Amino acid sequence: MIKIYHNPRCRKSREGLAILEESNKVFEVVKYLEEVPTKEELTKIISLLGINTEDLLRKGESIWKEKYKGKNYTEEELIDIMLANPKLIERPIIVNGKKAVIGRPPQNILKII
Repeated sequence: MIKIYHNPRCRKSREGLAILEESNKVFEVVKYLEEVPTKEELTKIISLLGINTEDLLRKGESIWKEKYKGKNYTEEELIDIMLANPKLIERPIIVNGKKAVIGRPPQNILKII
């Protein structure tokens, strides 16, 4: 089952959702600001993406700049920060089985659906 971790207020996330809708594939929408992933779920997503935890952070967000910027964190601490502040999670994230991509640019989604 394909899952999109989606923020309806984000243009790139809406573009990613449109790609999935046009694909006619069955998928689940997770509005991750409302349905925050579990620690295990987020850890698995990062593993599927094949990236460092830090690469999933939206460092341009004011909350990052005001509270966290300039400090060193472990991978686990970064995950806890994202779970406490889901707005800091890059979006959209699309998971399809054992594959995942960040939909930036949205065309990345085509690689795994």
